[in-house]
Amino acid sequence: MSEIITIANQKGGVGKTTTAVNLAASLAESGKKVLLIDADPQTNATTSLGFNRNDYEYNVYHVLIGIKSISEVILKTKIKNLDMVPANIGLVGVDREFYNSRKKNRELLLKTALKPITDEYDYILVDSPPALGPITINALGAADSVIIPIQCEFFALEGLAQLLNTINLLKKSINPKLVIKGFLPTMYSGRNNLSRQVLADLSHHFKDKLFLDKENEFIIVPRNIKIAESPSFGQPVTSYARKSKGAIAYTNLARSIIVTKG
Repeated sequence: MSEIITIANQKGGVGKTTTAVNLAASLAESGKKVLLIDADPQTNATTSLGFNRNDYEYNVYHVLIGIKSISEVILKTKIKNLDMVPANIGLVGVDREFYNSRKKNRELLLKTALKPITDEYDYILVDSPPALGPITINALGAADSVIIPIQCEFFALEGLAQLLNTINLLKKSINPKLVIKGFLPTMYSGRNNLSRQVLADLSHHFKDKLFLDKENEFIIVPRNIKIAESPSFGQPVTSYARKSKGAIAYTNLARSIIVTKG
């Protein structure tokens, strides 16, 4: 049975989608069967893997409102072992459907949709939107665990308490098994005092929830031009610039997750 991991942070611009795409690619390149679900109306994960709106008719929105099964909207990517469920700007309509609906278990629509395919993948990754709304609640409600990217810049920890509170509330209500898999420092610059301070704060408060590489060093995603360039080529950085520091960081993250699961 697959492990379902949601990538979440209600603060935008922290590397959430970058992490979802590159972790999914790195796990697939390690020989694991992976499904990436783009649950963000901005559709950046979809375009980062080279798809545009003309490549598909249906997307995760149609799954959440019950028009399509998830197997009917899965796309094959150019990366071996990696499939994806695309998004569309119309996904914002889920919020209206959610608040107007009287359906029971509306917080578990994604979890219910995933049940028929959980045996087909080793990992299912969900890229959630930068907000603690109905889509993110569904993404967390379906997950076994959550990875929280933390930008190593000013206001990095702003709003984190709200996210952690939401996770705790969901554990008490709709998803008791949900755990924080780890915090991932992103956009790190060793020459920047602020980056070093944010990492120090994270290691002080969440040391046991930071990922480690083979040398037992914290896995940190650096500020890296190759990571920034790769989406414009419709590729993860692990394909676009395999030897770059960004690609190495996500390869190490995938290895850490595989070892932990194993």
